[in-house]
Amino acid sequence: MLDGRLEISNNRSERSIKPFVIGRKNWLFANTPRGAQASATIYSIVETAKENGLNPFRYLTYLFETLPNMDITDPTALDQVLPWSESIPAVCRSSN
Repeated sequence: MLDGRLEISNNRSERSIKPFVIGRKNWLFANTPRGAQASATIYSIVETAKENGLNPFRYLTYLFETLPNMDITDPTALDQVLPWSESIPAVCRSSN
């Protein structure tokens, strides 16, 4: 409560999910728990990319090209592709 960096309202987060709420009838695949979980996962990745100054399309393209070739037994491997990682290519950065 004393941390001045924290926003008092959640308007910003509500605005970020508004497009998904408006279009929810269009996503019929989310009518199951697994579909809803998949939707929540992708929305989370996209919104986190935006918040970290990344172009979501370019970042997802990077992930789809990089993840299949990663050694997932390395505990630090996934850290390299997280949206806030310093190793994300410049092409993924938003120009806005």
